[in-house]
Amino acid sequence: MKRAELFAKVIAIFEQEMPVAETELNYTNPYELLVAVILSAQCTDKRVNMVTPAFFERFPTVEVLASASPDEIFTMIRSISYPNNKAKHLAGMARMLLADFDKEVPSDRVQLERLPGVGRKTANVIASVVFNQPAMAVDTHVFRVAARIGLTQGAKTPRQAEEQLIKFIPELLIPKAHHWLILHGRYVCKARAPLCHSCKLNTLCKYALQRHQKPTIIKKTNKNAK
Repeated sequence: MKRAELFAKVIAIFEQEMPVAETELNYTNPYELLVAVILSAQCTDKRVNMVTPAFFERFPTVEVLASASPDEIFTMIRSISYPNNKAKHLAGMARMLLADFDKEVPSDRVQLERLPGVGRKTANVIASVVFNQPAMAVDTHVFRVAARIGLTQGAKTPRQAEEQLIKFIPELLIPKAHHWLILHGRYVCKARAPLCHSCKLNTLCKYALQRHQKPTIIKKTNKNAK
């Protein structure tokens, strides 16, 4: 099967099985999503959602967060992975938004990546979710799922996977496809125990087909038998 055909079939199944696909991070505005995505690096959305209500009550706006010290921020995010670094990133991010962007989260990915704590993946999430741009954020779930299905081939880095995915996914569907792959990886195509038996993609997925391929049994014959 050609890759374009594989993409088309996978997209059709996702459209049917997951017509609504969106971030599981709780937020009400771009500032809150930016904070949540920075916190979510190497941390679960579930844990982030447990922390952000109190965080946003304490730091409801960019201005308030910009006036806080990393130590103050740390007290609110201590249960998140890498809280020291993330506290520094959040303080720096808020101050740069205030100084350089008039408190507004920029829509341009290059400008987003100027912000402390914002790499390409985070910038793509904001561009996709907030501004509905055709940006494909490749996290561990997307990287794993795309490779297992066969959507990406030989991609060794998230950037290589991103480039392959946006080449074959229709531009208007890229923001949604990002969530399809994340949610599929989170609940079905799990890293350690993928649910291939119940996966709707198991007749297309390279990994599932290889995993459940029956081994060839070679019968030994007795050459001396008459």
